[in-house]
Amino acid sequence: MFHQDNHFNQPVERTAVCLPTFIGYIYHSNQYGMNRKSFLTTVTLLGATSVSSAMQTATKPLLHHVFFWLKNPESAADKQELIRGLKTLSAIPSVRQLHVGVLASTEKREVVDTTWDVSELMFFDDTAGQKVYQDHPIHQEFVKQYAHLWKKVVVYDAMDI
Repeated sequence: MFHQDNHFNQPVERTAVCLPTFIGYIYHSNQYGMNRKSFLTTVTLLGATSVSSAMQTATKPLLHHVFFWLKNPESAADKQELIRGLKTLSAIPSVRQLHVGVLASTEKREVVDTTWDVSELMFFDDTAGQKVYQDHPIHQEFVKQYAHLWKKVVVYDAMDI
């Protein structure tokens, strides 16, 4: 992919440029008549472009948010038992972060769902990490041991952008 680069007034193929070599060439040849300030500006822009490109091709983290509705929502013991069980899932190696929550006492609005009882929010490096979690014996055992506590579960998986 070629574009007209305003700093150099010639076509440059971004994907074919080895950035350190190109920067060294610009600095040592000074064929573009750059002063120190314009050189540093160019290097900064090239670096930002490279970092941006790398970020676009990097694997994106996956967020796994699960909401639980208890069979006995008035039972504090059931809620605590589920919370204890959810916290065991942090031992799965692909789980980067785990947050367990209960309903916050924020303003009640039409767009806010206040019908659930306990939630978990997990962060994974990628979809492969989430798959490891799904198949992991700790997760499988969690489902077996604690499924009797909930009547409904809703999962929202999202990729970080």
